[in-house]
Amino acid sequence: MKVGFEQVGFEKVGFEQLKTVAESWKPEEILAWAFSTYGENIALATGMGVEGMTLLDIAWGLNPNVRVFTGDTEFLFPETYDLIDRVEDRYGIRIERLYSQLTPEEQERTYGKALWARDPDQCCNLRKVEPLRRKLSTLDAWVTAIRRDQTSARAGIKKVDWDAKFNLVKISPLADWTREQVWRYVVKNAVPYNPLHDRNYPSIGCMHCTRAVLPGEDQRAGRWSGFGKTECGLHANPSGKPAQPVRELVQLTAAGAEK
Repeated sequence: MKVGFEQVGFEKVGFEQLKTVAESWKPEEILAWAFSTYGENIALATGMGVEGMTLLDIAWGLNPNVRVFTGDTEFLFPETYDLIDRVEDRYGIRIERLYSQLTPEEQERTYGKALWARDPDQCCNLRKVEPLRRKLSTLDAWVTAIRRDQTSARAGIKKVDWDAKFNLVKISPLADWTREQVWRYVVKNAVPYNPLHDRNYPSIGCMHCTRAVLPGEDQRAGRWSGFGKTECGLHANPSGKPAQPVRELVQLTAAGAEK
């Protein structure tokens, strides 16, 4: 595990110092360092949202052989599955799909019908968290597209940090980007994205637990609506406080057109 010392330019620094130094780096600089440092033992995670597409585009420009994976709960929107196919064609890569050990039918037999409607935390754990845990156990570092202004639970994330939940290095190159910066990049570079974003879905998960947002709602109000839940459990909360959505009001206009 490469966490004692890392190579930054021509200087070796301790991991705690690296975390501080990396805060001034641009996404391209962080990714270049990460690929050089971890080689085959690093992969990029994406939920196929617009941030993930932005990060994938930047990463692919630096490393066309970048390893990419996504959690396939088997409950994703048809538009999401179509996006996976389009991205694989566009970049010439294969996106590894992580599956639960239970098929939807096995889950229903074990936990009853519509587990997501009764216990979404358990459903997320079975179909998202545990598949991710198995994948991350094979890596030294993973790259995520989360941003600080998405929820209060993400407000304290570092660009480079130790992920105590999954025991590896966690890299978040877009941590200090805004939603506007993400969309500007997507439009400028013609990055493929999920058309649901243009239909008032700023955050997209499973079909059962995602709805379009309404005027005046924050960007994650459409996720697990009615449960007071804003995270699926993949990203640990550095503060330890209950996660709350950041009050970033959503404009009901075409996502790509508004930038």
